[in-house]
Amino acid sequence: MRPRLVLCTLALAATSSLAATQPATLPGPKFPDHASPAALEASCTRHLATAGAAVRRLERQGASPQWIAAYDDLNALTEDLASPVYLLSNVHPEPAMRDAAEACERRWQNFFSTLNQNERLYRAARQVKPRDAIDRRFLKTTLDAFEDSGVGLPAGQRARAKAIVDRVTELGQAFDKNIRDEKVQLAFAEADLKGVPEGVWKAAKRDDQGRVLLGLDYPTYFPALQGASSAATRERLWRAKTNEGGAANLKLLAEIAALRREYAQLFGFASYADFVLRRRMAENPANAARFLDGVRNAVTEREKRELEELREAKARDLGKPLAEVKLDRWDTLYYTERVKRERYSVDQEAFRPYFPPQESLAFVMRVVEKSMGVRYTRVPGAKLWHPEAQAWVASDVRTGRALATLYIDPYPREGKYGHAAVWPIRGAATRLARAPQAALVVNLDRQGLSLEEVETLLHEFGHAVHNNLSRTRHVGGNGVLDDFAEAPSQMIEDWVFDPRVLATMREVCAACPPVPEALLAKAKVAERYGKGAQYARQQLYASYDLALYGAEPADPMALWATMESATVLGHVPGTMFPAGFSHITASNYAAGYYGYLWSEVLAADLRTAFSRGKLDPAAGRRYRDTVIAPGGQFAPQDLVRRFLGRASNSQAFFEDLKR
Repeated sequence: MRPRLVLCTLALAATSSLAATQPATLPGPKFPDHASPAALEASCTRHLATAGAAVRRLERQGASPQWIAAYDDLNALTEDLASPVYLLSNVHPEPAMRDAAEACERRWQNFFSTLNQNERLYRAARQVKPRDAIDRRFLKTTLDAFEDSGVGLPAGQRARAKAIVDRVTELGQAFDKNIRDEKVQLAFAEADLKGVPEGVWKAAKRDDQGRVLLGLDYPTYFPALQGASSAATRERLWRAKTNEGGAANLKLLAEIAALRREYAQLFGFASYADFVLRRRMAENPANAARFLDGVRNAVTEREKRELEELREAKARDLGKPLAEVKLDRWDTLYYTERVKRERYSVDQEAFRPYFPPQESLAFVMRVVEKSMGVRYTRVPGAKLWHPEAQAWVASDVRTGRALATLYIDPYPREGKYGHAAVWPIRGAATRLARAPQAALVVNLDRQGLSLEEVETLLHEFGHAVHNNLSRTRHVGGNGVLDDFAEAPSQMIEDWVFDPRVLATMREVCAACPPVPEALLAKAKVAERYGKGAQYARQQLYASYDLALYGAEPADPMALWATMESATVLGHVPGTMFPAGFSHITASNYAAGYYGYLWSEVLAADLRTAFSRGKLDPAAGRRYRDTVIAPGGQFAPQDLVRRFLGRASNSQAFFEDLKR
């Protein structure tokens, strides 16, 4: 029941023909405005008391035909009270407010871990007779959550299970905080930044020696690593990024892994991966590992070929014999971009003038409008956690009816979550006429986006759409299985390479120059380059995650060094990648990172239904109604079957890998 995570500023008044007639207020409750940390703490206390009273009322009710609705009312209440806090700890500009939000999160964690071990509610749930398939799946998911929280364990083990869950939450908070609040500033002379776009460093702060200070936020890090002609500059940046979190986070990760192994063993499982995957599409670690082996076998030769080509490019660049040149990990992005420029005449920086950040947001909204029939309209004057945060209403194009709220936090700043993600603040429930809410948190480059960054934006917007267009009966029916969760976003992310999709940009920004067709065509071809290395890296991350949460205890850093050493480029001594691998500390990605690649298979298959065009409104509406709207009310396999008219297969995915 606790909330989970799922990466030029012209006005947008003209983005919607219905803008003047759409509602000026947001559906559902306004985002809470806390005047101070003390106010947030007081609100937290009140809300926990309200939730506690609701639990006691439900306990007194006992089993009844209305139990499912009553329990989901509790879901709705706790989601509304708790979810905003989980967002604030990642986006509020004031450290004291973030700390207060994290403290409140820990109190909510205690509430949820206690609730999920409530024997009276569990006994009542077991007596309920669901009326149909939707209620049956909701009830099964609810009972699974009770049982996976330890409600059926002996008293001592039950207490230990709760203590572990609460402790892992605390450790995960500390892990993320160490990354988010780390204020790394690397000093460079201007000469060291040759090749780095001026927009990255020209207006940056300087130290007392006049050197440029660069942080590790994404709008800075990736263009700098891709563009810096100085290997020393690239190495400093790469090492700093790879070591985010530091030794402290390695200790936290080791404790998290040990606690999760102990937790699984309380239930009789050999590993945390065994415990988790029995509830996923993969069903068990062996199936997940078998899938990952298939990916590795499909990309190994391609990865080797690509990396050898990068080494050759480095040799030419340095004017040295190939035998004397070694490709380092901080070289790969730089030489990948160099090869793309040389071979395909494509430079990602060349796309920034075509994609101003605010207009890029309008673009992805317009794409969704044309394909799925939903329109986003900005609501001015919403008081949120930061002046640049925005509030939007999602409405149905056919009826003009408001469907959902979307908050957007677009630009990087100190202390903010540094990647791109969507927080599903509020789930839909048709039973309650409940409008969903989500927050899209990104770090857009104010100078404009590269095509790769637009692709990432479209991916993350897909998660927001999944929330906003959900039409489940119950609040608790929104969550899909975690190894399916990425598929809807992955399905639409590559639409940026379709010229008919990109032409939509002119509809929201008449002043924006269109991307030249020749440039886009080259980018589409160039996008294929590096896929072998990219997928091989993802396969390594996923395999590491499964191994860390496997049956055999392992030191996180030693395990990573061993596994990375077996790759083509090997391991760089002194680097600590796991210290910044926050995905696998989160409950929905621990022993589940394979889901990114698993979902890619489903996404590639889903795309086959858009053979008449990415913006085909008939396919888009069918996709919205059969895949997005039902949420977790049905098994993912059933959703895909209803949409495609057949069972899903991996043919499209593996054919794509061969291209």
